[in-house]
Amino acid sequence: MSDPQTVSVPGRIMAAEMAEQPAVLQRILDEGAPKIREIAAEIAARNPRFVLLTARGTSDNAALYAKYLIEILLGKPAGLTSMSTTTAYGARPDLTDVLVITVSQSGGSPDLVASTKAAREAGAVTLAVTNNASSPLADVSEFHIDVLAGPEKALPATKTYTAELLALYLLIEGLRGGDGSAAKELPALAAGVLARQAEVKALAERYRFAQRLVITSRGYGYPTAREAALKLMETTYIPASPFSGADLLHGPLAMVDNVSPVIAIVPDGKGGEALQPVLDRLRGRGADLVVVGQQAQVDGASAGFALPAGVPEEVQPILEILPLQLLAYEVTIARGQDPDAPRALAKVTETR
Repeated sequence: MSDPQTVSVPGRIMAAEMAEQPAVLQRILDEGAPKIREIAAEIAARNPRFVLLTARGTSDNAALYAKYLIEILLGKPAGLTSMSTTTAYGARPDLTDVLVITVSQSGGSPDLVASTKAAREAGAVTLAVTNNASSPLADVSEFHIDVLAGPEKALPATKTYTAELLALYLLIEGLRGGDGSAAKELPALAAGVLARQAEVKALAERYRFAQRLVITSRGYGYPTAREAALKLMETTYIPASPFSGADLLHGPLAMVDNVSPVIAIVPDGKGGEALQPVLDRLRGRGADLVVVGQQAQVDGASAGFALPAGVPEEVQPILEILPLQLLAYEVTIARGQDPDAPRALAKVTETR
């Protein structure tokens, strides 16, 4: 008879890593925050005029979240880089007094390393945010923040994503002299969200046979929409299209009908207010609308998952993504697939 400890249970690793997230968030607050504040103070003293963010995949969604933070909380312009301009075309822009933040779980992709090295040579202040302090990316960067998530073995990134979000929030809070107090309750709140997996499992039945999904949000919630779409595509193989609510109204809304499944992430704040006309239009088209947001918004949808109230909008993405990670997991299991090892994927993607 097989030893139960050696039997491979589909999704076992992803489930365990999702469950670690409250502890990872607490570790960052307890152990990582002092170093992040120190780095933030050194960078702030140089007063960078502009911020560029470099990343791929899941980390690119974390970088987009940081872009919102930088522009809203710091009042500085921020952009997402196109690495091929450096690695393929050999462009060498003047990056004097520019802060370049490169976000990567592994810190091992050659294009990330090469573009960061080129940015430093071009005069940028370079900061790597990774889950690997001994990575090539950390080595070529002037500063490094370890997100302290511990080894991540499942191919879909879960705990490293929320760890990146929190580390980036604390960094940007440090750059503006804030204390990061909005994050102090996140570990306990995250544990509460994850404990409601049974709700998500029931919700997953809606998507077991789905042919496509539309996911939408605005403001701080938009990176969550992109990350949720990525998680669903890489685990369930269902095509999932993420849209800013504003962009959805500019044409793609035409593909939504009364059988189209739409997931809306509705932030509690200005992002949710900006999304309201989109929700009204979706309801008007009879869409199968599932909402991740406050209870009042869930009550006005076909179904949904209510998030804790009273959380500052700038840190809500750390909680918003949790039920959507669980959803990707549960739909994948329901479809008879293994979320730990999606086909054709590798943990470290080496692009150039």
